[in-house]
Amino acid sequence: MVRRLFGTDGIRGKIVAASVNEKAALSQLHEQRSVCPTLMRLVGEALGHLIDTLPGEGENVVIGWDDRPGNQALVEGVTLGLRLAGCSVTHIGICATPALHYAVLWHKARLGCMITASHNPSTDSGIKVFDAEGYKTSPRLEDKISELAYALCEEEREIDDIERTELSRSTPGKYLEWASKEHPLWLSKRLATFKHVFGAASFSTRNIHQPLPLDCSKGSASMWFADWLSEQGIETIEVSHDAVEINKQCGAGDFSPTATWTVAQAAASEHLLLRSLKPAPSGTIVGAALDGDGDRCLILESTETGYKVIDGDAMADALVVAGIQQKKSWVLAASIESDLALLSSLPRLPLGVESIETAVGDRWLSHALRNSLSIGQNMPRIVGVEDSGHLVLPSPHPRDENGWSLVGDGAATLVAFLLTRSIAPRDALMQRGWKQRISVQNVQRELWDGNNDLSDEIEQLARSHLQQCGELSQWHRHGLEGEENLMLIEAHLDGAPLSLGIRNSGTQAKISISLRLSSMLEHENIALMMPKLASHLAKTMC
Repeated sequence: MVRRLFGTDGIRGKIVAASVNEKAALSQLHEQRSVCPTLMRLVGEALGHLIDTLPGEGENVVIGWDDRPGNQALVEGVTLGLRLAGCSVTHIGICATPALHYAVLWHKARLGCMITASHNPSTDSGIKVFDAEGYKTSPRLEDKISELAYALCEEEREIDDIERTELSRSTPGKYLEWASKEHPLWLSKRLATFKHVFGAASFSTRNIHQPLPLDCSKGSASMWFADWLSEQGIETIEVSHDAVEINKQCGAGDFSPTATWTVAQAAASEHLLLRSLKPAPSGTIVGAALDGDGDRCLILESTETGYKVIDGDAMADALVVAGIQQKKSWVLAASIESDLALLSSLPRLPLGVESIETAVGDRWLSHALRNSLSIGQNMPRIVGVEDSGHLVLPSPHPRDENGWSLVGDGAATLVAFLLTRSIAPRDALMQRGWKQRISVQNVQRELWDGNNDLSDEIEQLARSHLQQCGELSQWHRHGLEGEENLMLIEAHLDGAPLSLGIRNSGTQAKISISLRLSSMLEHENIALMMPKLASHLAKTMC
């Protein structure tokens, strides 16, 4: 069986020099978690050979990348592969992942490739692939890409140096410095749609510290987003200009959704945003951070003793609460690692909110919400969320005045939240639950599939522990589309909901255990179950 090249969100690994041996390049990804131009060429060739089986027309592929030292060689590798397969390639230069999504639609491309490793260190990179409608690839397509990449490395293929040099560049006439101009214009258009759907005339600067420290992780948004916000009336300063490199002691990637700091801890931190924070009255927005490729956002708020993260779940809840003030119902999709209260407490709202639980990864949020995209000039009232700060929101289609797409954009997330913060009544916001996520490293992943004897053993251990914590009822074990090895257990303890999820995580040799509890449950005794489960998995799978 061919090993899958793709993880939860594309291919990622440490950048290394090109391998002359294609099989070695594939092996290095699995064994050493590394990527090289040879691997990218194989992926590009595979995509090029599959392009006629995909939605859309033509054979143009748009490629963008973030500012990592080794990205240029990877861009050349995937470009070479695509052009060897007969594709036309347009380069749009350094950009954010959401700008690449937008460029695919704008240029009517058949595919889009973003060369990035998101919030990973600058020594890492990889690729995310988008189809002609701006959606990320499915596992089914990724398996086909993997199979074809392995098949190609068995063929005899020679490329002379002149051809290699020429085909590693974009198709003549198709290199554009596109995103730095178009992304801000696109965001301005989205601001207008947000104002309409939430009934907000402008930003309220009440309870926002100004100048607002903004940390775009030295990604492409660091060149324009602070100025854009200042033009909208929120005085903003970019702090990641002082970073040594992308994602280095800056950005949202260093923050967990539940993180808190005292004033002293923040001031002593090496993180540029934390060091820049100023004490403010509790409840004041004091900072915001995007990740390196700009598709997610986390916000920092002052507390009585310091600062805390406002995560994706809290932002999505605020958007829905604010939107309902306009007497319109919403659809909310959340991943299995979001706060349990986000979906379980929706009955508190005066209008019905359709809720959808999805697998981990923003592509599954988009997949779940596609059927809710309506046609018309008004933005569909839908939102998808992961606690890490990925918010998937509707965006106007650049080539269809009545069409909408779905995209996760950290800049748009921040804009939507700041616009709605004063609209959403604070007493209507959800009461947060409790959650914990741990991983067991260096496991043999094939020993877990969510349905085998080991899965049954873990289920019995969990049930036995929880029965000692209270009255257990409504026990339900199941899976979810997009998580082929997930064991998801939902139950009630003393009448309050809880959730336990166990799955092989990404492409690395680890298995993840995630426990989520309602705000009505005390976590201390229940959480003692986690090390028991981890210990059993470690003994069985390592």
